[in-house]
Amino acid sequence: MKKIFTFFLVFYAIIQGFSQEKALDSIVKNSKQKDLKVGLVLSGGGAKGFAHIGVLKVLEEAGIRIDYIGGTSAGAMVGALYASGYNAKALDSILRSYDYYKLIQNPNSRELFSFYQKENSEKYALTLPIKNKSIGLPVALSQGQNMLNTLSILTKNVHGITNFKKLPIPFYCVATNLEDGAQVILENGFLPQAVRASGAFPSVFEPVRINNKYLVDGGIVNNFPIDIMRTKGVDVIIGVDVQGGLDKKEDLDSAVKVVMQIVSFQIYKKNQSNKINTDVYIKPNVEGEDVGSFNNLDSIIKSGEIEARKEIVYLKSIAALQKKKQLKSNKKITQYKNKYLKIKKVHINGNIHYTRDYILSKLHLNRNKKDSITYKEFNKNINRLASTQNFKSIDYVIRPYADGSIIELNLKENEVSNFFQISAHYDNFYKTGVLLNYTGKHFLTNNDQVSTDVILGDNLRYNLNYFFDNGYHWQFGISHRYNSFKHNLFIEPEGDTPISFTNSVPIKYHDFTTQLYFQTRFKEEFAITGGLEHKYLNVSTEILNNNQNKNFYFDKTNYYDAFAEVKLDNRDSKDFTKKGWYFNAKYNTYFGAKGIVEDFKPFSQVQLHLQKNNTYFNKLSTQIGVESGVTFGKGTQSFDFALGGSNQNFVNNFIPFYGYDVANISDASYVKGSLNIQYELFKKNYFILSANVTGVNNQLFFNGTVLDDLKTGYAVGYGLNSIIGPIEIKYSGTPENKKRYWYFNIGFWF
Repeated sequence: MKKIFTFFLVFYAIIQGFSQEKALDSIVKNSKQKDLKVGLVLSGGGAKGFAHIGVLKVLEEAGIRIDYIGGTSAGAMVGALYASGYNAKALDSILRSYDYYKLIQNPNSRELFSFYQKENSEKYALTLPIKNKSIGLPVALSQGQNMLNTLSILTKNVHGITNFKKLPIPFYCVATNLEDGAQVILENGFLPQAVRASGAFPSVFEPVRINNKYLVDGGIVNNFPIDIMRTKGVDVIIGVDVQGGLDKKEDLDSAVKVVMQIVSFQIYKKNQSNKINTDVYIKPNVEGEDVGSFNNLDSIIKSGEIEARKEIVYLKSIAALQKKKQLKSNKKITQYKNKYLKIKKVHINGNIHYTRDYILSKLHLNRNKKDSITYKEFNKNINRLASTQNFKSIDYVIRPYADGSIIELNLKENEVSNFFQISAHYDNFYKTGVLLNYTGKHFLTNNDQVSTDVILGDNLRYNLNYFFDNGYHWQFGISHRYNSFKHNLFIEPEGDTPISFTNSVPIKYHDFTTQLYFQTRFKEEFAITGGLEHKYLNVSTEILNNNQNKNFYFDKTNYYDAFAEVKLDNRDSKDFTKKGWYFNAKYNTYFGAKGIVEDFKPFSQVQLHLQKNNTYFNKLSTQIGVESGVTFGKGTQSFDFALGGSNQNFVNNFIPFYGYDVANISDASYVKGSLNIQYELFKKNYFILSANVTGVNNQLFFNGTVLDDLKTGYAVGYGLNSIIGPIEIKYSGTPENKKRYWYFNIGFWF
């Protein structure tokens, strides 16, 4: 029985091959034309679509001149680039050079974040939209911005062509209207935008808006658009099909596969009819590959070559009936990346809650003069605007104008302006904490944002922030913070008091800080801030007095000060940093106090922090840091610089220092040096060595004692960069004493 079944399979294959061969013979022999027109149709299939490149290589080898190209999704991308003038060799080189997992993701490089984002948003593990007073889920994983930017670079030479029939090779692609499920044939417009729409797979990419239609992946309605090519007046249609069939019941073992199977019902039925209408049907063997097999491009491209070569005889016969071979340029990927885009005008459409100045400032485009930037820099600026997360989609068209270009930005603001965010954390100092956040955008006016953090756990805390981003102008902010903790600290009471403490005591620390400030920033890396601050400190411990527990206050005072701050931050990450600089210089002058502090006199403090981060051999990274703080005048003990512990979100002048417990080292001035070495054992897993040294003294920089009585410490540990934040375990000690500490941290610092 098995032999009979095998025989019929072989017989069927022979008959099918014979039918195709006979059809081709008929076309070749009966053609009365002196110039045969050939249409090429490329199916969708994700990473499997790279097999199209292998087929194109063989078509060029056979001498085939392509007169029309159509495609869907991945086929649309390859087809559009080929239609723009690239040859198969160039496409092979270009398309191998990208990281497709990054292209699929939203722009998320930290260097693109605003200063406000860097300081206030890098602590949430999960963000959920709030719509109609209920918490929802994101519409898609990605906006597709990286894909649009890349296609825009690669098709720069045809930006002036809006009718795809006028491309070096006429072209069309297919998308699906999300509202009614109808097929949409895209033959006009901005080529990168059309290709992006054709490949906007639902739930992965945001729908693309073209002519007031919301478009998604064309594979839903026509993944192998042979029928459309039949209307284009070509004589021969070559179809390349990289689609898979329907899964068997035993393979439908997940919700995703079940959904894909349902979607595939209509696709499969349509594909069968299109397959019959193909003159030269080429189906590369991509069994075992899926839409995300971007790591197997070599074998996928090779499969296209192998299958196409089986038809080489007939392909050459067709080529013989064509007048001449088409010349294609071999453009390189770097040709347009570093070419300059001369921007004469910028038209912005769709902005409602974000002003023109705000948008231009994020794009780093000047309001009053013409700009000339590279395509690479322009796309980076588009990603910077996308990283604000204020826009659901950022589509743009680049049109020639005089000796430069007009940029037409078509924005779709995020319909959701309110978000619920959550995170969790544990460390040795603050212990457990769950962070609940509400964020509202354009809360009071355009360009503004309000954020409320409430931290529940062993130590209650909260943060309230309001920020108005005024684009090129000075920005404005108000913040209010409450921080509290309980920990054993050694604090000497000030003034005349009968109480003396010779050991550390359990301290209850409460800090309420309110700031009113103005800020200006330069290219999201450098910011200058200045403003006024009110701080209320309540620091106490319990003592036994007349057989009753009573609070003894070390401080219970309102302080008033003015501050100015200069900050540079272009680090690639706050956690497990590999490259970039961090610099912070802050000046506070405390001019008033009201509370238990006696004989208060105004004083000032200056703090400096500089850190340089480098990576060597792609695995080994170093962070070298220098810090210093100086008090001018007679400050209060509450504002002494207190070093010790490993916490990264200390309040006020508490500073981490390995080898000592929190606040074990303190005085009015200090200087600190640190070295951190991390080696990436494997992806996102690090072995860490740290060392630090400090000198503290009341008159540290005024009496030459900076090198006296230095304190040192070290730490060795392991870290994991996880989706919930850094997870670290460290063992710490110092040569000065026998005390040793274990530090644990789980989750983002907040």
